[in-house]
Amino acid sequence: MTYQYHDESIVKNLAEHTTFVFGSNMAGEHSSGAAKIALENFGALKGVGRGWSGQSFAIPTMNEHLQQMPLSQIQHYIDDFKIYCKNHPKNKYFLTSIGCGTAGYTVEEIAPMFKGISHNVIFPASFRPFVEKTLPKLNQKFLHTLFNEERIFSAQEDNSMLDQLDLSDNEISLAKIIVNTQMYPNDSNGRDRSFEIEDILHNLKAKAIQFPDALEARFIIGGAVLATLELYNINESDFIDAWTGIHEIAPPRPAHKAKK
Repeated sequence: MTYQYHDESIVKNLAEHTTFVFGSNMAGEHSSGAAKIALENFGALKGVGRGWSGQSFAIPTMNEHLQQMPLSQIQHYIDDFKIYCKNHPKNKYFLTSIGCGTAGYTVEEIAPMFKGISHNVIFPASFRPFVEKTLPKLNQKFLHTLFNEERIFSAQEDNSMLDQLDLSDNEISLAKIIVNTQMYPNDSNGRDRSFEIEDILHNLKAKAIQFPDALEARFIIGGAVLATLELYNINESDFIDAWTGIHEIAPPRPAHKAKK
């Protein structure tokens, strides 16, 4: 699916039928970043932290206490925005990098939530790899290339090093999603995932897939494995099959293509 994109420079005016879409908090403070721009230039209202006002549309990424919302809750508000866009096809929506500033999430975590949205959205350029392309198949080469202690640790410090790997553009985008998905010690919803990660590492070790001995290193890589399992909706046995080259794992079907 092909969309329009903007270069993410600061804008203070848009065409009449184009709405400025920004990440907000439920208190509607609009005190910084794109929210402040929306307040000063696009009719956003103090105290209105969700939905349409003036020439703007607020998508909450932080709660009324100015704390980061779980990704699952942000997805709910994005799904509402998808419906709004579909029901107002004559308008265009200039989407900023919601959740990727004060809220503290990464593009890799937020952008895929917008997949399947209607074509009247103008995306930030950084969202492009995540809204246009489907996930690639998981195969032995990809897993052996990414799941290396030095590479995982280096990528957490600097995602740009992943661009140098011998992987396709789509696989590099997948690698960035995996590396940036928070799993250890707690996931983005605040859940302790250490027991799940320990089970995964035990099952992989039983199949002679050995990761570092140092506890923190093992758990960081185990968290990346868990992120992969959840992203592809697979279990350890599937991962092992892909790791050993028995077969490739197809990506899950996008939700918007599910049978009604």
